[in-house]
Amino acid sequence: MAAPKHTIAIKRAYAAPSEDDGCRILVDRLWPRGLKKDAARLDLWLKDIAPSPELRVWFGHEPARFAEFMRRYVAELKTNPDAVAQAERQVAQGPVTLVYAAHDETHNHAIVLKTFLESRR
Repeated sequence: MAAPKHTIAIKRAYAAPSEDDGCRILVDRLWPRGLKKDAARLDLWLKDIAPSPELRVWFGHEPARFAEFMRRYVAELKTNPDAVAQAERQVAQGPVTLVYAAHDETHNHAIVLKTFLESRR
């Protein structure tokens, strides 16, 4: 029998935590500006799964660069098996919410990471 496929959600770090979030994982390399640790209610901080500083700076949250950013970030993820495995272990245990700080809710690395993790199941 196949293992159950638990949900992977994404949520901005500044949005209120919910009981439905499951395991809340911060997937940013830097702590979200102005966010207090107790308010974040995080279970895990996976700094190493975030895009490299060079890629993050190159992207600059420019929507026109998002397609190329996705390609480059997926390539980085494929060379980072330890961080990916850590995220996958959490997903195997139950629902997960990938928490990120970016303002743009449609062009950010958490979306790419969610899609990447879901494609590996």
